[in-house]
Amino acid sequence: MTVTVSKEEIEKQKAFIYKIKQRCKRFAVSHGRSPLALTETYGCQQNENDTERIRGILEECGFEFTGDANAADIVIYNTCAVRENAEQKVFGRLGILKHIKEARPEMIIGLCGCMVQQAHITERIREKYSHVDLIFGTHALHKLPELLCGVLDGGNKIVDIQDSDGFIAEGLPVKRSDKSKAWVSIMYGCNNFCTYCIVPYVRGRERSRRREDIIGEIKGLAADGVTEVTLLGQNVNSYGKDIYEDYDFSELLKAVNEIEGLRRIRFVTSHPKDFSDKLIDTMAECKKVCRQLHLPFQAGSDRVLREMNRGYTKEEYLDKIRRLKARIPDIALSTDVIVGFPTETDEDFLETLDVLEKVRFDNIFSFIYSRREGTPAAKLDFVLSDEDIHRNFDRLLEIQNRISKEKNLVFEGQVVDVLVDGVSKTDKNMLSGRMENTKIVNFPGPKSLCGRYVRVRVTEAHTWSLNGVLADEGIAED
Repeated sequence: MTVTVSKEEIEKQKAFIYKIKQRCKRFAVSHGRSPLALTETYGCQQNENDTERIRGILEECGFEFTGDANAADIVIYNTCAVRENAEQKVFGRLGILKHIKEARPEMIIGLCGCMVQQAHITERIREKYSHVDLIFGTHALHKLPELLCGVLDGGNKIVDIQDSDGFIAEGLPVKRSDKSKAWVSIMYGCNNFCTYCIVPYVRGRERSRRREDIIGEIKGLAADGVTEVTLLGQNVNSYGKDIYEDYDFSELLKAVNEIEGLRRIRFVTSHPKDFSDKLIDTMAECKKVCRQLHLPFQAGSDRVLREMNRGYTKEEYLDKIRRLKARIPDIALSTDVIVGFPTETDEDFLETLDVLEKVRFDNIFSFIYSRREGTPAAKLDFVLSDEDIHRNFDRLLEIQNRISKEKNLVFEGQVVDVLVDGVSKTDKNMLSGRMENTKIVNFPGPKSLCGRYVRVRVTEAHTWSLNGVLADEGIAED
């Protein structure tokens, strides 16, 4: 059952925001500047979206922002539990912060997100990282003003990782860094319980936002100049099942498609077992829905898929892809792949490579299996050695790199529409943006083009991106 945080609770949090704001004003008078906050995000787009709410709350409280931990008065890390590497990065950052806090004891350090929703991780932090002042889980984000107020008033360490199926909190302030694009969460949690995945345990069961709240938020974004939205959920295909009888994700997509001012609509993530012909038809019929889909298949072996509890077979997945390509021939496809699931053999892995060759994804997000405490797969013994798993992983990348380069070569010489994101991460003398199919295009141009749609002639294809020059047509307005 979806539980919505009451208006009374939101008003209560606003009172705490006001209280912190008065404290921040006094701080500004005595220090000659506003207090500074630093936020860092690990993990998925859902975490990024949560951090936007954390930043919105902090801004309402009177904080300004910095990227320098040495200057920050409060640091909040929004953590990820999906892979061990993300956890180790956080622990490394905490080690660095310990030395900074020794020099500035008044600094506040907070951890939130999926990683700390696990009791054994929180206990480890309490024991080994005692300089952390505030720990709050995925279900307590809306209570940040109250929790922060408790730290500021009492100087006590506060932990709130209540075990719950989670809440829907509407009306929280949001601070977005991008004025032309926005993530919009349409639901939270997951009911699938894939045997390797920790998400249902740390984010709770599926719960959908009301359609009127989603549409209202997106209309507000469009009125503010946002032209591209990405609808977020652990499994967007399940949207509405918990609160509506006759309104599903396809219906929501159609409603969003009608919002004036929007130009592009994306969504992540879809689960193959729930990906329907109705959704394929909706994607084909809605002009603003991008001809692009992220559809994780994770493994090609039917036996491994059963042990992962994925709910579909290799052939069922491939059949959905065939139907999708028949309806939308120019669809760009991406996926997630796990290499080295404990029971995976070399023969199983060959089935995964077969899926790559048959589907020909534009790009993939590939990971070596990471054991997560508390999941069923964590109890399984490995069939392959670590050396074998890494060998298979390298082979997977080699094949996909070839396919990605081949698919990018098709665009050489074409003129394409690009939404300019900003300066390229690989060449500071270039701008970077994305086509409708999410392909990255780098090209020279003035920074004044950021946030605008431009026409770019592709001159060179690389494995993961394209290079180009501004076409004679210039701006790609409607």
